[in-house]
Amino acid sequence: MIKAIILEDELLVAKQLERKIQLVASDIEIIHILPSLKTARKWFMENAEPDLIFMDVQLGDGTSFELFDYYQLSSPVIFTTAYDEYAIRAFKVNGIDYLLKPVGETELQKAIDKCRKLLESSIQSQLDIQNLLHSISNRQGQATYKEKFIINARNRWVPVDTADVAYFVKDNIYYLYTFQGEKYPLEYDSMDELEEILDPRTFYRANRQFIVNINGIASVQLHENQKLTVFMKKPLKAEIDVSREKAPSFKKWFDR
Repeated sequence: MIKAIILEDELLVAKQLERKIQLVASDIEIIHILPSLKTARKWFMENAEPDLIFMDVQLGDGTSFELFDYYQLSSPVIFTTAYDEYAIRAFKVNGIDYLLKPVGETELQKAIDKCRKLLESSIQSQLDIQNLLHSISNRQGQATYKEKFIINARNRWVPVDTADVAYFVKDNIYYLYTFQGEKYPLEYDSMDELEEILDPRTFYRANRQFIVNINGIASVQLHENQKLTVFMKKPLKAEIDVSREKAPSFKKWFDR
């Protein structure tokens, strides 16, 4: 049995990852979920290294790379990340593997298979963390996210800049709404597909139906059950719910 831990500050995301791991690799046991850099430092101080580590890159109190400033970890690491393709290239050079959020089962299976082969042959990964951080730092400003959408409207192509989109919504089919309240249909198969091509600093997946632009938010209401309601700026009338589980990550994204 392969003993593994998950370092992820969003409990819902961590639990979803754990379930997917159990589906594709029954020989992996998740022995602990660590929600922060602080708890991870304490855990590694008191426990032996696991066989495998799943690490989110961006945590609420720092980056997972900072762990390597405290400990010389030899366990294989699978990173989960929302970084752009240039940063991902750095992971491919220096890391065991990466999983691009939202995590797909096929990619998860391939990453685990790679780590399993390393474990079986007793080969340990040597991560050059400084080079990895340097590469990400140099490339973050060059992210290649979608800049505009071409809308097919009555036999005309209408360009809509991504910066002008207030939110995306799934309502039988997919639509985008501009800040002016204009509504256009989109030819996409899933919200996951849309989420992957949008800059995560500007757009947030609020729930299964909505992806919102931070610049279109007028206010956010906090309910007693810790759920949130996002109100968009006029003339938009959308009221978008954020679950209690996603509320902490939304606050971290919104308050920056």
